[in-house]
Amino acid sequence: MSGEAESNLPQRKRLGADERREEIIRVTLELAAKQGVDDVTTQDMAQAMGVTQGAVFRHFLSKDAIWLAVMQWARDRLMSVLGRAAEQGRDPLDALQRMFFAQIGFIASHPAIPRVLMSEHLHGRSAALRRLVTEIMLGYEAKITGLLADAQAQGLARADLDVHAAATLYIGMIQGLVMQTSILRGQRTLTARTLTAEAARTFPVFMQAIRPAPTQGTPP
Repeated sequence: MSGEAESNLPQRKRLGADERREEIIRVTLELAAKQGVDDVTTQDMAQAMGVTQGAVFRHFLSKDAIWLAVMQWARDRLMSVLGRAAEQGRDPLDALQRMFFAQIGFIASHPAIPRVLMSEHLHGRSAALRRLVTEIMLGYEAKITGLLADAQAQGLARADLDVHAAATLYIGMIQGLVMQTSILRGQRTLTARTLTAEAARTFPVFMQAIRPAPTQGTPP
């Protein structure tokens, strides 16, 4: 009787190793978005997938290895999204704008990723995690700085623009918008202040600050 009952239970689809790793990464991000990075346990991951902790550790040797894979997954997909956006730019400033809103859209779809990248808890646990985040940040900053320098060389940005400071401001805008909308989420009077809406209000201010001042008689 019990054997018959067990045979009627729904069976989980058997996944290949790569598919299972991808599922673990996806579930980890979903849990981090719901309960915060620091509180996610491997038991939570296993329970969310309907497997044992042992099944999780068959694909990752440790919890830190899972977080490292999560960061690598985020890096690869974000860089792909930003690369496609930049390629569509008509000029360096248009590429910067497309990258900005592509990143905002990516974060809106994966709200846990900024928390993972900026988590002091994770950085303190693993030198490998710190190195990867540093690599991501420096590579991204170099890309933004390069586009700003190209814009400057083409006369699209102010000749006196400090491109390194402007790149820091560009990145800081995104971090600030993410923090703001995260903190204000759910407050009744601020429900319209979504990440995308706030980004649309903020980015033109940045562009106005870096463009050359209009010459006399030329409309701004």
